[in-house]
Amino acid sequence: MKSEIDEEAMWEGIKTATEDPEELKVICCALDSFLQYAKSAHFQITHQRRQAFYALPRYQWEMLAGPPFNYLETLDKVDAAIESNAEICRAIVKTGQPMVLPPDHQAKSGQQSSTTPHWSGWAKAADIDKARTTVRQFYRDWTAEGASEREACYGPVIRALVAEKASREPEPENPFKVLVPGAGLGRLVFELCLKGFAVEGNEISYHQLLASSYILNSCEGAGQHTIYPWVHSFSNHLTRANHRRGYAVPDIHCGTEIARAQQQGTIGTMSMVAADFLCLYNDHTHAVSYDAVATVFFLDTAPNLLRYLDAIFHCLKPGGILVNLGPLLWHFENTLTNRTNDESDSDNSTGGIADPGRFELTDDEVMALVTSAGFEVVSRETGIEAPYIHDKDSMLQMVYKASFWVARKPESKA
Repeated sequence: MKSEIDEEAMWEGIKTATEDPEELKVICCALDSFLQYAKSAHFQITHQRRQAFYALPRYQWEMLAGPPFNYLETLDKVDAAIESNAEICRAIVKTGQPMVLPPDHQAKSGQQSSTTPHWSGWAKAADIDKARTTVRQFYRDWTAEGASEREACYGPVIRALVAEKASREPEPENPFKVLVPGAGLGRLVFELCLKGFAVEGNEISYHQLLASSYILNSCEGAGQHTIYPWVHSFSNHLTRANHRRGYAVPDIHCGTEIARAQQQGTIGTMSMVAADFLCLYNDHTHAVSYDAVATVFFLDTAPNLLRYLDAIFHCLKPGGILVNLGPLLWHFENTLTNRTNDESDSDNSTGGIADPGRFELTDDEVMALVTSAGFEVVSRETGIEAPYIHDKDSMLQMVYKASFWVARKPESKA
């Protein structure tokens, strides 16, 4: 699932519809979760609160329903915010369905948007939670207010890549190629493209792929949507104004920015690949293919970091660099391992991140592992404040102290 910017300054997005039944189910669950977002959010966030509110003694709920609390009015406004969030969810489904589903899984042409697709109801609670998280992630990647967060997390990585590219002076016919695993909603991929890199994003989540494709390809202008990322929780708000604060999405129109970069002669190329990172980039076709790999909040998604590092080493060209920024919130730390290596064999092994085995390391141990994997550490900085979907006005403040480092594959190793 791969495409590049064409001559009209458009990124074609996810083009190939799969026929694999299991993958189709995953895609349909992702699409359905966006459609179910509104119903689920209304029920969990406001409907159940109204029930609990009216369970109070009458004199209490009557007091809270009036000034200065206006609690019922607050619930009505939260419902309106949920509907605004749901608009972007429905837009993701409308534009994404033709790109990822074969014709027999799509709504028939001429049907109204309210028509129920045959896969309606497939999404489970975990799928809907991912849709809700995706809505919140728009704040980080595609709002003006998220710029400081992007600068903290993407800025050092971009500057390191720009410096490395400048030191190489690549020829136009041999562009500087960057791989971005865990590309998420695509903002880092997009920014690197604008700076002239030949950048390839990789993402395993269809929630992220569908949402990024919509923003990059289908939004008609900046500020087309308003999202309300903080309405899903009623805790730790100083004021209702902050609780219900909305943000314009996207902060820029991608097509306009690409066209401007093309006119200035600074544009690169970009593509997005839907795949398990380990399954795809360990193959022979990706060997010694990239000048750099950029990982932001990605390495800690590995149950087995050695396999990630081996895959990165495999696909880097000699002299290529791995640029990393992120914390160590090991995603599989509390996940039970269902199989051991003794229980699996080469015929059943997926070669992907779900394979057996898991360990968690400290930051200094990670650096030792990077060296053991064959890299030469070029630079390292710790304690970088790196927020993640951060509400600066919340009464609860959590900011990662991230590690930022650059490691190089030796010139002599292929």
